[in-house]
Amino acid sequence: MFRISAILVLLLSLNSCKSQQIHKKEIQIAFIADVHLQDIFAKFEDNDYKGIENPRTGEYANIRTMNAQLHSTRIFNENYFAFLEALNDIVKRGIKQVVLPGDFSDDGQPVHVRGLRKILNEYSKKYGISFFVTTGNHDVVRPFSQDAAKTDFLGKGGKEQIISSSKNNLNKGELEPIITSDIKNWGYKETINEMRDFGFFPKKSDLYWETPFSNYTYEQYNFEKAQKESALEKRTYLIKNTNLYLPDASYLVEPIKGVWLLAIDANAYVPNEKLSGEANNPHDFSGANTGYNNVLIYKSHLINWVKKVSAEAKQKGKILIAFSHYPMVEFNDDASPELKQLFGANKMQLQRVPDEEVAQQFADAGIQIHFGGHMHINDTGVRKTTSGNTLFNMQTPSLAAYMPAYKILTIHSKTDFEVETIVIRKVPKFNSLFPFYEEEYAHLKETKSATIWNVDILKAQDYASFTSWHLKELVRLRFLPEDFPADFLKSIEKLSGKDLLELNKNTTEINKDLTANSLAISDFESWTGFDIILDFYRLKSADELAFDEIGKERLRQYDLICKYLKKTNNPKMVLWAEIFWKTMNGEPSSHFRIDLKNNKIDNLSVK
Repeated sequence: MFRISAILVLLLSLNSCKSQQIHKKEIQIAFIADVHLQDIFAKFEDNDYKGIENPRTGEYANIRTMNAQLHSTRIFNENYFAFLEALNDIVKRGIKQVVLPGDFSDDGQPVHVRGLRKILNEYSKKYGISFFVTTGNHDVVRPFSQDAAKTDFLGKGGKEQIISSSKNNLNKGELEPIITSDIKNWGYKETINEMRDFGFFPKKSDLYWETPFSNYTYEQYNFEKAQKESALEKRTYLIKNTNLYLPDASYLVEPIKGVWLLAIDANAYVPNEKLSGEANNPHDFSGANTGYNNVLIYKSHLINWVKKVSAEAKQKGKILIAFSHYPMVEFNDDASPELKQLFGANKMQLQRVPDEEVAQQFADAGIQIHFGGHMHINDTGVRKTTSGNTLFNMQTPSLAAYMPAYKILTIHSKTDFEVETIVIRKVPKFNSLFPFYEEEYAHLKETKSATIWNVDILKAQDYASFTSWHLKELVRLRFLPEDFPADFLKSIEKLSGKDLLELNKNTTEINKDLTANSLAISDFESWTGFDIILDFYRLKSADELAFDEIGKERLRQYDLICKYLKKTNNPKMVLWAEIFWKTMNGEPSSHFRIDLKNNKIDNLSVK
């Protein structure tokens, strides 16, 4: 009897252990980049202006015009609702660690940074979520606070409303300007202090926290020491060829045992040739949107710090996950040289592409996994160095652009990581601002505006469709006029797919390929050069996330088009084909697994 009881106890114990192993929760971290939060329902602290009244709901909102949105690479208004929906989705999944890799605000305005802080605090208290934030070029536009204005808020009667932090140098607008200090651009001091609870400063719950300037070791760590070393005046670096010091908001934190989050402040401000000689003058510096190319020049202290942190992580058996606002790896599927040849060095945001030296230096410094933002794109870049190191750079999409999504990192082991991209398609209230835009459109029609947006965008059935419309109008209103050489655009825009295919005169070989791929020449007649350009921007922005919208059959047609354009004697078409083909065939970016043991990446998406 005793032996039977003992066996039963042992079996129950084994089952219990097995059950615990099965239900053991793996560590998951969500990454939401480029939120660009504009608190559309916020109240100014020094002005009674509360925005304009929604003609249907009676609710007041302070929003930007649709015209402004459709000329910008980001949505200003509806992303407010999309951000809340993303957070709600994260709550449902039970994820407790959330990273915001920069551009968390519209432009670092007090009213919007305060609004974001309130939202993050609410989700922290309600759901126990820990947020970790780093700075982007829109959060700290210049290192020090400065006056600012936006001329494209929506005012009464569909007119543009100027809101400014100063009365100085204001042009006369359609409506009387609103003056409030809440619309200025905050600098480091104000922004970092407002967001202090989200990684920028140590918390008692942290197992470890340091900056590039800390003077203690992991073994010596305690909260009181970290607090003393966290003062912003102790976190400064000397700007090359000047006697000026600027803040650096980088930090390392261990929120969960065994996981180190490395927040790199890659905002590198370039000093002007002539300096004012005044302390804390924001106009002595350019903006920081170039990213890591300037980090190598002006913030080289970060490389040494990263080397130290990486070596310690390896020695102590910590999993090191790096994040910053800017990409560390080329993000055009290695088509940047061809893009430069066809469009020019200053087009297609090519000035933001990091030099190869960036990836080489950070990979050799020990970074293996890095999440970036800035570009509002979904992309994965992989770089291997001659030293045998590999860097995986994940570009996190923006909720304020096509395709609206965030990423989830699941840590299976110290060498096994899974990355999944979650599209936010349906967003409650995403169309609640549409009545405002109807008034704006009516005003533009009445005044016979030279550039007017397509009102069909207001027929969008969900948020993902709305961002698709946003991209389409952005291409028409801005990208085509700004990026495309006029002669090349003229040569391609109105051609049919059939015309493009037949630019190659080898009809015999083309017909064989059509038959082999179960395609007919008539399949290529239903779309034009504009469609392939639009789909290029879809792929450039969303990568694999755009495949379903474009469709498998169209993608097969594009593949054939690229094959035969590459064989023409038209150099520009050859370049275009190479660019498009590379953009269709990048590294896995939607759902994939990273194996650090063998330095490889496996696609988990269902094709």
